[in-house]
Amino acid sequence: MNEIFNIYCDESCHLQNDRQPVMLLGCVWCPLTEISRLAAELRDIKKRHRATGELKWTKVSAARLEFYLELVSWFLAETPLHFRSLIVLNKPALNHEYFNQGSHDEFYYKMYFSLLSKILSPEEQYNVYLDIKDTRSRRKVRKLREVLCNDKYDFTSHMIKHIQNIHSKESDLMQLTDFLLGAVSYRQRRLSSNVAKEAVIKRLEEGLRRDLLHSTPLREEKFNLFLFTPRQVVYVNNT
Repeated sequence: MNEIFNIYCDESCHLQNDRQPVMLLGCVWCPLTEISRLAAELRDIKKRHRATGELKWTKVSAARLEFYLELVSWFLAETPLHFRSLIVLNKPALNHEYFNQGSHDEFYYKMYFSLLSKILSPEEQYNVYLDIKDTRSRRKVRKLREVLCNDKYDFTSHMIKHIQNIHSKESDLMQLTDFLLGAVSYRQRRLSSNVAKEAVIKRLEEGLRRDLLHSTPLREEKFNLFLFTPRQVVYVNNT
């Protein structure tokens, strides 16, 4: 019998003209059979530290540092939990007119396919959840299903059992995606204004025994990073 996995996807610096140097897509995934236990454990950690509300990277502060450090240690110790992120470097250099039919959205779907294609296996089934970002989220889900289930990519609708938008407040593991992706984004943007965030990243990098600045081997399953550098158009003057 095929195993079913849940994948929780989030985005950071994904808007075309947000003046950020990078764009990131990320996801946490684990077996469906582990969801209830993992979500309960995450809530227990929050309760012990009296951390209320949603888990978000933007909320990381010195006042709750021990909570965030324990959260990192818990993630690293939980074998069923996996994370992957695709980081687009030098986002202002993207040439959509030349490579993406003039569309940032076209590029967006290509990157989501690249993110998820290294996770999906034809022998398994997947429930894919995307964090709601804007009023276009529903249309994006329909398009992403088309991309992932396109036969030319050898993926079928049988593999993608379910795909939908959800609010992050509805899912503890979606919130975990936000937290981990936020750490990668902070590191990739070379920020250093928040001591607590730097401490969280240090704990994560020490546990992984690698930094968050470079691509990992493709076979890496616990914390997989892929850095994408936009291709440059070379114009040849034949005159």
